Amino acid sequence: MQIRRSGAAKALMAALAVGLIATGCSSERDTGKGGEGGDTFIFGGAGDPTSLDPALASDGETFRVTRQAFEALIEHEPGGTELVGGLAESWDSNEAGTEWTFNLRKGVKFHDGETFDAEAVCANYDYWFNWTGAYQSSAVSYYWQTIMGGFAKNEDKETPKANYKSCTAKDESTAVIEVNEPSANLPGGFSLQALAIHSPKAIEAYKKEKASGEGDAISYPKYSQEAGTVAGTGPFKITKWNKGNKEVTLERFDDYWGEKAGVKTLVFRTIDTEEGRRQALQAGDIHGYDLVAPSDVKTLENEGFQVPTRDVFNIFYLGFNQEKSKVLQKKEVREAIAHAIDRDHIVKTQLPEGGVKATQFMPDTVAGYSDKVKTYDFDPAKSKDLLADAGEEKLTLDFCYPTEVTRPYMPAPADMFELMKADLEKAGIKVKPRAMKWNPDYVDSTQSGSCSLYLMGWTGDFNDGYNFIGTWFGGYDTQWGFKNDKVFDAMKAAETEPDVKKRTALYEKANEVIMDFLPGVPVSSSPPAIAFAKDVNPPKVSPLTQENFAEVSLK
Repeated sequence: MQIRRSGAAKALMAALAVGLIATGCSSERDTGKGGEGGDTFIFGGAGDPTSLDPALASDGETFRVTRQAFEALIEHEPGGTELVGGLAESWDSNEAGTEWTFNLRKGVKFHDGETFDAEAVCANYDYWFNWTGAYQSSAVSYYWQTIMGGFAKNEDKETPKANYKSCTAKDESTAVIEVNEPSANLPGGFSLQALAIHSPKAIEAYKKEKASGEGDAISYPKYSQEAGTVAGTGPFKITKWNKGNKEVTLERFDDYWGEKAGVKTLVFRTIDTEEGRRQALQAGDIHGYDLVAPSDVKTLENEGFQVPTRDVFNIFYLGFNQEKSKVLQKKEVREAIAHAIDRDHIVKTQLPEGGVKATQFMPDTVAGYSDKVKTYDFDPAKSKDLLADAGEEKLTLDFCYPTEVTRPYMPAPADMFELMKADLEKAGIKVKPRAMKWNPDYVDSTQSGSCSLYLMGWTGDFNDGYNFIGTWFGGYDTQWGFKNDKVFDAMKAAETEPDVKKRTALYEKANEVIMDFLPGVPVSSSPPAIAFAKDVNPPKVSPLTQENFAEVSLK
């Protein structure tokens, strides 16, 4: 998951805004301090969602909200990475890995009263497959293209070839999805929020509206920007998106097929600084928040708050776009940037205990990690020599970084940017800063290739090496803007290998090829902490950051 993200220049304004967010609404909302308020749980998010339709998103803040309302065919075990039944009680594939059969749950209702069945599953997959226009932009249909390739009719030659073939409702409780080639993204891809199942009635309403624009100027359809149309099967239904107060409200769905949610009302409130979220928790204005600053963990624990830490399952990197800046096509320049960055200092000063320096584009907790990759140690003198060899002693590059957000792999984006900027300038590379609000500007700009250098990262969606390196390097991607057959072929070999042991060995080889080519600089992996109030029975924390807030109750 992008996924895969605070601005120092606006620190005073941000602090004032947080004060308004944290305290200005408390008199208007019952936060659970006695009386009937025990039925409302408020969680502080680090950024606004982009969309109420998860199929149009690729970021964790959106999925944190939509995951409570939408369910996929397959889910992950609470607090772990193992795949378990979701809307499908069980599933299997043919020997070739091209035909997937799902045995569906019975008695499941959508929030709009529609019945969930195999035809509903196929209505979703066929709808996505037949997207046209701006929906085919990777900024909109990122996950569909990552998992299923392109569309029934691709409108751009750079769009990947479609791997989705068909969906058949064999009977009411059996759906069969066929793909053209086996893929390491399956069955894990069936667990993604972007492929969660919507009501067929809602889909018909979606078809009446269109996304528009292109590149970093995408306009999302109206239905995805306000509550009332989207309908899933989850334990909560989305009832309000108050953008002015940066709040999304969900209500318990009493016809939910499984165990009912422990609270009646769930509110996600955006508070875009670490300090603001901590202060809101301490003041009792929220019941929990994510992405706790490393320096705040002990403070909160000493005050009696619950601060569980997730296992490491992410990667943070400095990305290059070789189309935006042709100079980045020179390998000496890419290597010079890698040697200029003091990653040890970033880990020591910016990450919580347990953070580690990265050598490749996946953490060492994922099968396929290689001990044989080429490494690029901090060496400013070598960086200057490489720039001289490339004839680029006076190099200037634009460098994008996000504001109004923190991410599991990137606790303080502005601070991390400033450290890298200083490192690059010491090596002789002039930096032109480009600060952007995370949603939608930064996400859209990076994914459409509008930034020469940029900060980004990834928390795994499921436990397979391809979900990391295949996400970026399985083929041409506008985020990176390069074409390299050696990299693409290495990934293709791994993607289509059905034997897990052989596929893991191919991931190791692919990591070595990728780090020799050096499309960007892997920086670090981090164990993000999440905090809850003393009176909360919290959900199981997930290394995938896929907490299920239906598990929450108030003491």
